[in-house]
Amino acid sequence: MALKKFKPTTSSQRFKVISAFDEITTTNKPEKSLLEPQKKSGGRNNEGKMTMRYLGGGHKQKYRIIDFRRDKDGIPATVKTVEYDPNRSARIALVFYADGEKRYIIAPKGIKVGQTILSGKGVSPDVGNTLYLSEIPFGTVIHNIELRPGQGGKMARSAGSYAQLMTREGKFAILKLPSGETRMILQTCKATIGIVSNMDHSLEVSGKAGRTRWLGRRPRVRGVVMNPVDHPMGGGEGRASGGLPRSRKGLPAKGYKTRSKKKATSKYIIERRKK
Repeated sequence: MALKKFKPTTSSQRFKVISAFDEITTTNKPEKSLLEPQKKSGGRNNEGKMTMRYLGGGHKQKYRIIDFRRDKDGIPATVKTVEYDPNRSARIALVFYADGEKRYIIAPKGIKVGQTILSGKGVSPDVGNTLYLSEIPFGTVIHNIELRPGQGGKMARSAGSYAQLMTREGKFAILKLPSGETRMILQTCKATIGIVSNMDHSLEVSGKAGRTRWLGRRPRVRGVVMNPVDHPMGGGEGRASGGLPRSRKGLPAKGYKTRSKKKATSKYIIERRKK
């Protein structure tokens, strides 16, 4: 994947860096049978009260139904297109199964149109194939990893992310996750081989506030410049920055752990993520 820079004919193009979209293989509209309407709340709940700040506006979008389960075992699928998805940082691929069904999957890096992919037991560990953790070779990079068998992929789904299978102990596989965390996951869970596409997504620069507004993100306001009634760090004379850094609800920032010590899944974490 390549990035595209611009000759600054306008001030907003001076720092603009966006994807060249060279991996996209179609200019057609998305598969209509795999679309759902997407309703926007603007960060308001059922009472109309704002529960999430800095959300609202943005371009109208439709949700693409993604197959995170990859549960059509033993049925080969052919990659027809690699497409842009406005709902995620990764690219998606439209696949046609041999029985006629169409599905969207998260496109791994290097997947090609016309390539055949498989899922299930006894499948070779090639890019795009989905295997059980019990059958994946050690050291393989994987994505779209299940936390519970049959649940569908939950981890390593964003652009450029991947985990690595380190070893197996008993009924668990030990994975090193993108955050640096090392944890145990049942070997009966599935994962897809390869790295998620669009690796340079983190290097993109919008160049202007308007592009961010198109994505449905409103301007973010620092707590220090608010009034005391609005934020614990607000108020003061002049440019006074108040007290210890904390959230609007008073939770300390910068190192304060918010994970519950009684969380049931803590026993599966061998090494916590890096700070």
